[in-house]
Amino acid sequence: MTTTLEAPRDITSVPFKPLPQKGPDVHVERRADGTILVRSNHALAEPARSIGHLFAQHAAEHPERGLLMQREPGHGPWRGVTYGEAKRIADGIAQSLLDRGMGAGDCVLILSSNSVEHGLLMLGGYTAGVPVAPISPAHSLLSSDHAKLKHAFETLRPKVVFAQNSEQFARAFDTLRAIDPDVTFVTVDGGNGTLPFADLAGTQPTEAVAAALDKVGHASVGKYLFTSGSTGMPKCVPQSHGMMVHVVAASEGLRVDDGIERDPPQSLEWMPWSHISAGNIAFNGNLHAGGTLFLDEGKPIPGMFETTILNLYEVSPLVFGSAPIAFAMLAEAMEKDEKLRASFFRNLVYMGYGGATLSSDVNERMQALAIAETGHRIPMTTMYGATETQGITVVHWATERVGLIGLPLPGTTLKLVPSGDKLEVRVKGPTVTSGYHNDPVRTAKAFDEEGFYKLGDAARFIDDADPAQGLVFDGRITEDFKLDSGTWVSVGTLRPDLIAACAPYVQDIVVAGQDKPHIGILAWPSAAALADIAKEAPDGDALAILGERVAAQLRAFNAAAGGSSRRVKRAIVLREPPSIDGGEITDKGYVNQRATLTRRADDVAGLYAEPVPEGVLDL
Repeated sequence: MTTTLEAPRDITSVPFKPLPQKGPDVHVERRADGTILVRSNHALAEPARSIGHLFAQHAAEHPERGLLMQREPGHGPWRGVTYGEAKRIADGIAQSLLDRGMGAGDCVLILSSNSVEHGLLMLGGYTAGVPVAPISPAHSLLSSDHAKLKHAFETLRPKVVFAQNSEQFARAFDTLRAIDPDVTFVTVDGGNGTLPFADLAGTQPTEAVAAALDKVGHASVGKYLFTSGSTGMPKCVPQSHGMMVHVVAASEGLRVDDGIERDPPQSLEWMPWSHISAGNIAFNGNLHAGGTLFLDEGKPIPGMFETTILNLYEVSPLVFGSAPIAFAMLAEAMEKDEKLRASFFRNLVYMGYGGATLSSDVNERMQALAIAETGHRIPMTTMYGATETQGITVVHWATERVGLIGLPLPGTTLKLVPSGDKLEVRVKGPTVTSGYHNDPVRTAKAFDEEGFYKLGDAARFIDDADPAQGLVFDGRITEDFKLDSGTWVSVGTLRPDLIAACAPYVQDIVVAGQDKPHIGILAWPSAAALADIAKEAPDGDALAILGERVAAQLRAFNAAAGGSSRRVKRAIVLREPPSIDGGEITDKGYVNQRATLTRRADDVAGLYAEPVPEGVLDL
């Protein structure tokens, strides 16, 4: 159903739906050398002893409430477990791990994506005090050489390896068996000589399970996560229970009880548990809230986002968080579908984006939809962090701006250190890891002399005289570059502006130009835009037509861009999609700028060749 939105021309005249969180309140210390320390004046809530203890508490309080739900194959009916059922199964898994002699120094490696069984195995590990290590399924399924899979295995030497399906992961199993034939492989179907998951889940728990949980505390490692590996093999980051429960406590410290009675929250999650945003912050936050987590097998890519839409007809989330690309696709879908719009906004209190900056264009479209459906704007928040730090800052108030990273979470100290004309972000607090697993050299390089973790990002205050307005991301210190004129190009701020300027024709952009006379870009086309153009001009070259439209929009951008630090001279619309195996894109859909420029060195050279090569847009 197509609908015409009648939102006001100036959406800022429409009030936000109240956000039940405390407003900005920070302490700022300025040192003589230009360093700035920023802390929240809001107090942490009391942290739980561990995620396993948090889970046990809620399983006792509401055993009948749904915890994890997943559809049967072929978009069938929802199946899942209640908190009580999950506790009984997790205890059985914990006993099975203990029976194998496993403890805090061991590990369960998880190869497959989010599933009910994956979640139960994670909770079983938390209960037994045995760390779990979910890694990107792409390392097993899409990689041609399994280099990152082997690296993860050899780093952790797990005794148990889990994957959802024995046939799908058979090639990965063969690779790991060649390294260690004694590893126990577990799958749901129990095929190809693997141990059925039901055997773990059905183990009868003994008093040893409660005794094992009693030993788990803030210093205990709950899981291992691997970084994206943009500059080599991924680094292994221990995630202690203290790190995870302090993020929950910090978020709770910002919460305000608005007195509104709500049903237990529902969440719809597609982002992978091999990353902190979904696997730690969202998963643990749902446990703390006593909510039900619905697993979305869709993704924000053509051909799969339709699954997300079908799920949103049935699941009306209290909070919706995703990558910026998902919001663009969701806005497009809701602009044509009143039923989807009504279901999406029915219970929504706020939205959250992460991993990249949300464009103003997409934000305005989402707010126009919110106004049409609810009469209010919906606060758009974001949390900034890293694998090594959990959450660092958050936008916990309603704001007109997108692109903020907010202010420090309670309990966290942010340190902004002068670096050229920017301020480098460093952080210390209970959510920050103590170092990389068995890697003292890289650990030493990661922290400064005061023990602050160095992120390599830059940030700045919106208003230096009024820090409570928040911080804005100011690019990667390592991604920014100079043109041959000596002019600095801030990639972190330019890139989202270019993506917005080229909407709806591009999916993502990589910026080139280090030591070159001008900025050039590599752009991936939007599959939806290509499909629309193919319908408009069935006999034409859709990619060429799209390129002409991108060129026109870039020329319009250049006309108002100002100096050479923001003007684009050349562009290429890429025919080959981003490669996960080549490190160009993560399984969350985030582009790796450095890896792309390296892998596509020939295309980059084409941006600066004379005469202008065929396929290069000269602006």
